[in-house]
Amino acid sequence: MSSPVLSSDPPDDLARACIAGAARDPDADFSLPGWIYTDPEFFEVERDRVIRPSWQIVCHQNDVASPGDYRTIDYGGESVIVVRGDDGVVRAFANVCRHRAMRLVEGPAGCARKLVCPYHAWTYETDGRLTGVPMRGDYPALKLEQSGLAPVAIEVWRGFVFVRLEDGGFPSVAQMMAPYEAEVAPYRFEDMQRMGDLRVRPRAVNWKNVGDNYSDNLHIPVAHDGLTRIFGKSYGIAAQDWVDRMSGELVDRPSDNFWERFYQAHLPHLPHLPEQAQRRWLYYKLWPNMAFDIYADQIDFMQWLPVSATTCVLREMTYALPDAFTPPGKQREMKLLRYANWRINRVVNQEDTWLIERVQQGMASKTYGAGPIGRSEVCLRSFAVKIRTIIPEARQTHAPAPGWSKT
Repeated sequence: MSSPVLSSDPPDDLARACIAGAARDPDADFSLPGWIYTDPEFFEVERDRVIRPSWQIVCHQNDVASPGDYRTIDYGGESVIVVRGDDGVVRAFANVCRHRAMRLVEGPAGCARKLVCPYHAWTYETDGRLTGVPMRGDYPALKLEQSGLAPVAIEVWRGFVFVRLEDGGFPSVAQMMAPYEAEVAPYRFEDMQRMGDLRVRPRAVNWKNVGDNYSDNLHIPVAHDGLTRIFGKSYGIAAQDWVDRMSGELVDRPSDNFWERFYQAHLPHLPHLPEQAQRRWLYYKLWPNMAFDIYADQIDFMQWLPVSATTCVLREMTYALPDAFTPPGKQREMKLLRYANWRINRVVNQEDTWLIERVQQGMASKTYGAGPIGRSEVCLRSFAVKIRTIIPEARQTHAPAPGWSKT
């Protein structure tokens, strides 16, 4: 790989630079180097340049359906509240009291007509205004109108709620998904309802290893016997500027596995979906660490949030359309199908966990620098060029001397 070269593009043109870099990247035929999957200093840099400026999914708007309903997400050194106000508007705020920085709410979800600090009882409305301060006259510098909750940028795309800690020049979720709007529209994301609770699973791997594996096409026939049985040779991938697309078509040949065979045989025809989507499993990975798994019967979202250089957490929820969208008399069968879906993908997740944990171990080896990337690995190429553009030191095969990020 070449020596690090600082991008000549100004910061406000970062998105354009990432896209243009694909055409001129001298390291396009190499993977990202192993050291950036284990190095604490690199982790701090990418948290600031990649994660904090990127959109992160929090929930669906139907998860905060009533005034006072809230959801939280913790990442990038921050805690964020998404709450529906009394006026019906969904907003996002830092989960931090403006008095002594106390966290206002705990846990992933709840409902509160007012947000009351558990430390000194400062009280905020669901639109962020500070309206209650005990012993208010004791604070000569206090101005209520200037002391509301710190707002966090929010975007609602097809019913799903995203937040961003700071602006870093990356496109909106709508801009990222624009190439696939027509394909997504029939699934009626806006009408989805949550199935079950939020799942949070720790993983002893760098966050990038989860995403790399998600978009890796070559390991499917090697490591996932179940997916190979139900997809045959139909699995394919494509990379747009800010989103990867993967898909597989369910084959007609009955699988030898009971739950795979059950799913193949009992998936009903759904009138709201076009014919080509009836038996397709569709996957989108959005920059930099989010994914939608889209099936005829349900959709899942997953994101892999960095915790340290060698750990992350998977944050997952499942959504489905109300029973009214299921053909009459098929509701019970649909529930069994969703259970079969879970059984199939539970095995896939176990296989992927085994893989990424061992890749993480290999990344720590001093014998590994950077590997070659095949022309067909378009998603890995797309991700790598963006990381190298944003953090040019990622072009170095081995770690530079400590303190490189301060020079």
